[in-house]
Amino acid sequence: MTSQPVSERTPPRFALLIVFLTVFIDLLGFGIVLPVMPRQAEPYLSELGVSPIAAGGIIGILFSVFSLMQFIFSPIWGRLSDRFGRKPLLILSLLGSVVFYALYGYAVSLPFDQSQLALGLMLFSRVGAGIAGASVGTAAAVIADCTTPERRARGMALIGIAFGAGFTLGPLIAYFGLFIFNERPWGVGALASLLSFVALLLAVFVFRETRVPGRNAAKEFFSISRTLSVLRIPAVGGLILIYFLAIFSFANFEATLARFTRAAFGMADDDNFLVFAAIGAVLVVAGGLYRPLAKRYSEISLMTAGLVQMIVGLGGLAMVSWLLFQGGGSTDLSTVPDDQGGGLKAAFYIASAFAVWGFAFVNPSVSALVSRSADSSEQGEVLGVNQSFASLGRILGPLVGSLLFAVHASHALPFVVAVLTLFCVGAILINVARSIRKLND
Repeated sequence: MTSQPVSERTPPRFALLIVFLTVFIDLLGFGIVLPVMPRQAEPYLSELGVSPIAAGGIIGILFSVFSLMQFIFSPIWGRLSDRFGRKPLLILSLLGSVVFYALYGYAVSLPFDQSQLALGLMLFSRVGAGIAGASVGTAAAVIADCTTPERRARGMALIGIAFGAGFTLGPLIAYFGLFIFNERPWGVGALASLLSFVALLLAVFVFRETRVPGRNAAKEFFSISRTLSVLRIPAVGGLILIYFLAIFSFANFEATLARFTRAAFGMADDDNFLVFAAIGAVLVVAGGLYRPLAKRYSEISLMTAGLVQMIVGLGGLAMVSWLLFQGGGSTDLSTVPDDQGGGLKAAFYIASAFAVWGFAFVNPSVSALVSRSADSSEQGEVLGVNQSFASLGRILGPLVGSLLFAVHASHALPFVVAVLTLFCVGAILINVARSIRKLND
């Protein structure tokens, strides 16, 4: 079933603009904290005498607990927004971001003789920020409220653009912010909290409700059976599985990128930061191109094109890694002839761009098709379940990728596993496309 048009009392374009700005500013807060968190946790871990392996595990928990909370709470946020409206949930989410990013800033400013308290508060702030950040499905539901089925894919692309822009500018603002605050550790938390507060003001004073609350909404807010019923909606279960596997594959790439650039090219932190910023820029450009293409081509066609690009890009990264490390022997560019080393580095950038560009096409295509396959009264719940499984992919992808990176000296296994996973996605996509054609006939 398709969604009904948004009520005439709500100007769709205005609502879409506010949601874009809200997601963008919220992602800025996430991008500000992400690059510096490991470095800020390490001194406290050293003070406690934690071994390097245990320290890596604790830092990994600080990363993954954010996505774990999103996995648990995304369906809950969605069901609540179906019942009580989108605006109250966006306000509550952003208020949580303000509080927990500020708490993070306080935690990393504690003296080293309070290391246990500092790490405990860092963990608590990451849990809270993850719960607060579980509202992306609600933002997607706003887009579903404000767009016709024919324009749904173009609307969903806005979230991808906002993610890319936030991912690009967040690290930039973090580094400039640390400079402004004279390298004081609480600066990143303060900046993230301040930007979330700006988004909160937009949600309170500018955003207008797009959903009539209480109409045919689910009464169970934490319900495994409701989640399973969403997965049984024709075509939706397959689409959500595609989304999970695509994000799992892409997260293998994201989680190992910093380690790969250091091992392969000896990149320092500043150079590596520019690589991540470039990835965000590619996401923005690809998302901008996706919108006009969605007028001419179906979501299935665009998803297929994105899947092929991801396979080419991640497969290219596996090949670069294998050649650079000569099938398992350690090397670096200083021992490689200039023409060969430069070619491998160029191939790395090209392959990365293909992988990122393809993901930028898969992401909105899946969200649009999931939304179009759901009833208008269930948009928040269904899109929340979709985002929940996306969060699961962001938990398992970095875990698997990080483990595989060290298994073989070529460092190619994370990319190989990602490619094999995407071939499975291709097989699922064939069946999903067949199901969607049957529903449309």
